Amino acid sequence: MALASLAASLPVAATAAAVRFPFRFRIGRAMASAAAGASPARVAVVQMTSVGDVDANYATCSRLTKEAAASGVKFLCFPEVFSFIGSKDGEAMKLAEPLDGPIMQRYCSLAKESSMWLSLGGFQEKGPDDSHQYNTHVLIDDTGKVRSSYRKIHLFDVDVPGNMVYKESRFTAAGDTIVAVDSPFGRLGLTVCYDLRFPELYQILRFKHQAQVLLVPSAFTKITGEAHWEILLRARAIETQCYVIAAAQAGKHNEKRESYGDSIIIDPWGTVIARLPEKCGCRSALHWICSCRS
Repeated sequence: MALASLAASLPVAATAAAVRFPFRFRIGRAMASAAAGASPARVAVVQMTSVGDVDANYATCSRLTKEAAASGVKFLCFPEVFSFIGSKDGEAMKLAEPLDGPIMQRYCSLAKESSMWLSLGGFQEKGPDDSHQYNTHVLIDDTGKVRSSYRKIHLFDVDVPGNMVYKESRFTAAGDTIVAVDSPFGRLGLTVCYDLRFPELYQILRFKHQAQVLLVPSAFTKITGEAHWEILLRARAIETQCYVIAAAQAGKHNEKRESYGDSIIIDPWGTVIARLPEKCGCRSALHWICSCRS
């Protein structure tokens, strides 16, 4: 019988300071720890409201990273589309860059300066042609190196009842590779947002690629988030016996788009061990884990 062990320091309900929690968990065929005997490391999740301004979003991410570093955090998880959310169709695609472009290099420098691993979910990576980008989850280590990247496989082509019709595939190409990577915080399984509704991906990450921690950076719509966000995340944790870290966009980005929020961390028992409220209204630098503008 294996032992699952993840050490983390997590903010609860956007409190002013993080708290250290050493987690130990046993059940059935739980996963083995890649960090057995290692010192506890602080892991944190961000909630933010990205806008159509790359520099403004970077300033927010930079502030949160530096404040988190000052609190001893070693791994910080940002939500999907952290660097840009436009108000017009195709606007983000025009900004798409390769992973060695200037936008991502700023975040690599930020990780190095802060001596922190960063999970950056949903970056607009230059795609296979001039009409498409990739929605890419980028993992940067504490030396500023892009350690791994995952291109979102399941694109959000959905008619949300009473809301809007979304067609992510109009400007985004789907990825075709499942990605898991070793880190000081366990073996990480990389996914993005709408992937959450496809449990087979998480089964493969856990049982074929031995993931211990599932990362789900997201920008769920308000309607779908209210209906399914927490229950789907808890299901993925329980069925895989993994920890789940889900950083979320929150609030109104523009007149057309609003995200649900509720950034959350769940243990393999399906218990919520840390969360940020849907709209925390944080305007204090002390609440370093939140940057919502509500």
